Amino acid sequence: MFFRIIAMVEIAPLLSSTAIPQTAKIGLSFFLAAIVMPGVLQSGYVIPAAPLEYLLLAVGEALIGIIIGFFLVLIFSAFQLAGQFFSLQMGFGASQVFDPMAQIQIPLMGQFLNIVAMFVFLFVSGFSKFIMVGVSRSFEALKAVDLVAQRGVLFDLFISSLGSLFQTALTIAFPFLGTLLLVSVSTGLLAKAAPQMNILMIGFPIAIGVAFLVLFLILPFIMNAFGAIIDLSFENLSRLILRLRGP
Repeated sequence: MFFRIIAMVEIAPLLSSTAIPQTAKIGLSFFLAAIVMPGVLQSGYVIPAAPLEYLLLAVGEALIGIIIGFFLVLIFSAFQLAGQFFSLQMGFGASQVFDPMAQIQIPLMGQFLNIVAMFVFLFVSGFSKFIMVGVSRSFEALKAVDLVAQRGVLFDLFISSLGSLFQTALTIAFPFLGTLLLVSVSTGLLAKAAPQMNILMIGFPIAIGVAFLVLFLILPFIMNAFGAIIDLSFENLSRLILRLRGP
């Protein structure tokens, strides 16, 4: 149980940040494992006596935790990807900031949407849902042996999840992409009508200003959409766990 939970904590959003001490992650995982252990043992969870079988069981449990944490990471990856889609069009394609969670450089707007998503995740009680769905419900419905029997289903779910990642990111970025496309067409027509104007110099401030104006106007709707996406992601995670369990 500890191996499954520590794998989830090391990969799950926010909890995987290097700003959280490793000792705190281990302590949290051990505490959660101690809480769910009585109920799991009562449900007929068999602990093998042979060392090799015990090792294989630990590896399987860790793999389940990695899979669950990966599907949770896809939530925030959609927000970062949405920001990357329109950062180049608005003139911020070369503006890279350091993401302390992923330890990588990402575009400025991707980091902004990622921070907004973090606040929404905390506002909708994301940690409580993580404990209820990722920890408690996964032990009730899924065992390590189920991964071997349902590996084909797992591969199909992996492909469909990546497809939904790009679909969600495009849905979030579409208002910005559509508006910036109209700005590009307008500046192109203006450059054709008045060739003496330096459209290259005035085009970037116009695109940036319009993009920030659109962001200011639709930010409340984006936050509501973020909350709905996070709730839907946890529902999909619950269905994933039940589907991996098999008949």
